[in-house]
Formats: sequence, structure tokens, C-alpha cells
Amino acid sequence: MRYIDTHTHLDFAVFDPDRDQVLSDCARLGVERLVLLGVTQTNWDAVWRLCQQHANLFAAFGLHPMFMSEHRAEHIPALQHAVAERLHNPHCCAVGEYGLDYWDKSADRHAQQQLFEAQLQLAVDCQLPSLLHVRRAHADVIATLKRYRPARGGIIHAFSGSPEEAREYHKLGFKLGLGGAATWPQASRLRQTVAQLPADQLVLETDSPDMAPAFHPHQRNSPTLLPQIAAELAALRGESLEHFSARCWQNSCELFQWSPPDPAA
Repeated sequence: MRYIDTHTHLDFAVFDPDRDQVLSDCARLGVERLVLLGVTQTNWDAVWRLCQQHANLFAAFGLHPMFMSEHRAEHIPALQHAVAERLHNPHCCAVGEYGLDYWDKSADRHAQQQLFEAQLQLAVDCQLPSLLHVRRAHADVIATLKRYRPARGGIIHAFSGSPEEAREYHKLGFKLGLGGAATWPQASRLRQTVAQLPADQLVLETDSPDMAPAFHPHQRNSPTLLPQIAAELAALRGESLEHFSARCWQNSCELFQWSPPDPAA
């Protein structure tokens, strides 16, 4: 089986001691491509360096809503420049991670919305997919996407919404990222939703080092766990791992315009 981890933070310091071993293990396990996401202006260069050093790593650049205190007004033009100068490099694959996060009730929603729209406009202008962080904010994200209508769509990272919200994202050309969250038995509502999502909307992710699956609790998550996560999600959906993983591979390749999806998939 072949896998693509569409959302990982392999540049984080927690991987410094064994990053090369993690990548070697990924190759052995069939995790053939990994997307690394920028979250603040300070980590874009580290993400890009790694993607230049390893042919199977791909970069996205963004300003994450959970780090609002670190973002500055000048980081928007800096992001525009960072994307523009790498736009025609095949290792630059998306804008992200960005979006809206309403988990903290004291969050400045207006500031988040402004930052969200600036990055969404960048994705539209550069014709790149958007890798979106959406937590307790699906209604506002969907309403904003309907105004901008990004042609390349993107991925709703760590999707935890309702079937109705999934359908709205589908109409807008967005895939849904599935990872370790749905492996936890107590996530009953999410598991019910995952079981009925359309196969052509699904992609795999780990969000490593975060969002560890139930079979690896309270430890560092890793892209090497993606095949086991996929096996649990396939079983949850009543599908064979071969069919499920091939469909997720094809969906990812179509989204990022990676060529060509394996005809056998």
C-alpha cells in the first residue's frame, strides 16, 4: 500500500533527534509523500530546507490562528513573498496551515477573520490549495469560502464536523483530513460521521507530533503510524485497507496535482 501524509509538522524540534530515521521508516512502510505545514513566519525556512533536502517532502506556508500573538502585520506581505518566490517549485504545494479557531472563547474573531481572508486571497491569486485549520468555526469558514470560491479547494484538516458540513465542503471542492482522532472509541459522533463520508472526499494525515491515535496514547505522533491509522479507519468504514488507502492516495494526488495517480489504484 502507498500513503500520503497530507498534514505533518516534521520540522518541529521534537523530531530533531531521529528525523532521518523517521523518514527511512516511512519509506519502508509505504508513506511515500509528506506535506509539511508552516504555522508562523519563523518556521517557514525550516520547512523549506527540509523539503529541499528530501524529494518526498512538500511544503505549505501559512499563519496559524492559534499563534495570533506571534503574527505581525508585516507577516502577510512576507507570506506573499515566500509563496511567490517558490510558486513554480514543485515542492511548494499549498497555502497553510491557516483558518479559524474558536476553541478559546476570548479569541479575537475579527483579527482571525482578517488573517484568514488575507491568506485565502493569496491561495486564490496563486491558484494553490488551502490547508485549513477549523475548530468550532465551520459555519464562518464555509460562509467565507462561499464568498471567495477558491478554484483549487483544499483540505479541512482534522475534520470533526457534521455530515451536513462535510457536504458543504464537498460542494466547495474541499477534501477532509482524517487521522488519529477517529481511532479513539470515545469519539463516537466523529466515528459515526467518518463511517458515512464519501470516499472521494477523504485524505489521510497524522498532524504529527500531535493528535496521537488511540493505539499510541500520550506519546509523540509520527508519520510512521499512518498505515496503522489507515487500517483502523478502513475497518471503521467497513472497507478493505487496500481499497481505502488507494482511494485516499488518489484523492491526495488529484488535489495537489501530483502525477499521475497509479492506474491500479
